[in-house]
Amino acid sequence: MTAILYPVATNAEQALSRPLGRAARESEARRRAGEAVVFATDPVGPAFATREAALDAYAGRVEDERTGATPEAEDRYCRLIQQVAEGSPRPRTVEPAFADGRRWPDPPKPPRTVWRLTVSYWRIGTAERPLEAPQARQARRKGQDLDADTLRAIARTPLRPTKPQQPLDIGLFEVRPPEAPHIVMPDE
Repeated sequence: MTAILYPVATNAEQALSRPLGRAARESEARRRAGEAVVFATDPVGPAFATREAALDAYAGRVEDERTGATPEAEDRYCRLIQQVAEGSPRPRTVEPAFADGRRWPDPPKPPRTVWRLTVSYWRIGTAERPLEAPQARQARRKGQDLDADTLRAIARTPLRPTKPQQPLDIGLFEVRPPEAPHIVMPDE
């Protein structure tokens, strides 16, 4: 099985047009870039009203089930996704109606969606988009006004502890048997 060779670039547009190189692993990407990198997946290009229009525009970059065309195994770093269109109202929660013998009202009209190409790549940090986003709790405490890109970066960042995790505490009625100290047993 061949690994996917992700482009090394500063943004998704550069990853599609002129990457610095391609790498399957972070260590390879770091060597190609000459500095730290982080794995990113960003949308690129225009939004299309239908999946077919997007498939026609990006022929050869994504798998097309209509024609059976698929990119090479190492070139599968692009994907089509469906998004809620800008300006389209977001779905709201629905309260039970209990009217006319029905519990729930008619479902709301689904929002308008568009199709976009997303590119997965090794992103090099820049001044406008550094590699590390602030932790959400730190940004809230400082009362910063955050732009949409920073909020997205915070939401995609894995949770990081503020301090190392403390060892597990055993309860008052639990005991570790001497022959197996890795097990905690209830003591009755």
